[in-house]
Amino acid sequence: MMISDFDFELPAELIAQEPLEERQSSRMLVVDRALWGHFDSKFSDLPQLLREGDVLVLNNTRVFPARLYGQTDTGSNVEIFLVEEIEAGLWQTLARPARRLPKGKRISFDGRLSGEIVDNVGEGRVLVSFETSGENLMAVLDEIGKTPLPPYIKRDSTAIDRDRERYQTVFAKQRGAIAAPTAGLHFTPEVLGAIRQQGVTVAEITLHVGYGTFEPVRHEDLRHHSVSPEKYEINGENAELLNMAKRDGRRIVAVGTTTTRALESNLSTAKVFTPATNLANLTILPGYQFRAVDALITNFHLPMSSLLVLTSTFGGHELIMDAYKHAVAERYRFYSYGDCMLIV
Repeated sequence: MMISDFDFELPAELIAQEPLEERQSSRMLVVDRALWGHFDSKFSDLPQLLREGDVLVLNNTRVFPARLYGQTDTGSNVEIFLVEEIEAGLWQTLARPARRLPKGKRISFDGRLSGEIVDNVGEGRVLVSFETSGENLMAVLDEIGKTPLPPYIKRDSTAIDRDRERYQTVFAKQRGAIAAPTAGLHFTPEVLGAIRQQGVTVAEITLHVGYGTFEPVRHEDLRHHSVSPEKYEINGENAELLNMAKRDGRRIVAVGTTTTRALESNLSTAKVFTPATNLANLTILPGYQFRAVDALITNFHLPMSSLLVLTSTFGGHELIMDAYKHAVAERYRFYSYGDCMLIV
C-alpha cells in the first residue's frame, strides 16, 4: 500500500490544543472488527467494555523535559529537542533552525548549560555535546527544560510550563521518554480501580517513546518505510502474566501503539513472551499478523503517519479510515490531548 492511502481531511480546529480538565471525560469511539462497525462512547465507560480475565497493558514510561531554548555564540535563538543520548553528554537532537548550526557552533542555555555542535547530519538532526558547571545534566534539565509537546500544540516558549504534569500518565514511573504514550493520558486512579474490580489484570511494561514514534514517513511505497528502534523492557512477572493470558485464551488489551509495538517486537523473536531489555525494532505495515495484542486503545493520529498505519493494520484499513471520517464528522478531538478509540 501507499502512504497516501492513509490520508484524510482534518480541520485544524479539531487538533486539541488543551487537555480536558478531567482526564477520564474524553470521548471514545469503539470500533468492533467482528461486527465491522463502530459506535460512540466515552472513556469513563471503558471498565464496562472490558471483559473479566482481560489483561490491560500500560506503558509506564515517564517523559522528561527534553525541549531546550538557547542562544548561539552569535546571538541567534535556537530550539534543541533531545532525542537520544549516544554516550555520556552526547545527544542526538532535532534543532530549529538547524541550518544555523554548523559543526563547532556553541549554544548557551539559561547560563546553566552549554552545548557544542559535533555534527549536523541533515533533516534537522544535530549531534550536540553538553556541558554543565559540575551539575548533573538531568537535574539541570528538570529546572530549565520544557515539556516536549508535539509541534501541533502551540505554546509560548517563555510561559510557565503548565504541561509538565498533565502531559504525563498517572502511572508514569520510568524516566526516559521524549513524548507521552498518549493513549494512557485518559486514565485516572479511579478508572484503573474500576477496571480491576471488573476482574481485569493490569500489567505494566516500559517503552521509552523516542523519535521513531513521530518520525515522518518519507516513502510513498510503505514497503520502503521502517520505524526507528525504541528501547523497551518487560520484566519476568509481567511476561508471565501475558503468557498465562495467552495460554488461557484471554485477551491482551494494549494501551497505545507504543505498548503494541513493544509486545509485538518481544513476541516476534520467541514463541512466548520473554523478560527482556531490548529494542523494539518492528515496523508494523499492512499484511502484518498480530501475535500479541487482541484489542487496542489508541488516540487519533496524524494523516499519513506510521501510527495510523499501525492502527489501520490492526483494525483493518477500510474500517479504521471509515471510523476516522466519522470522528471528523462528529467533531472528535484529535492527537495527543484529544479523544481516543477502543478497537476490539
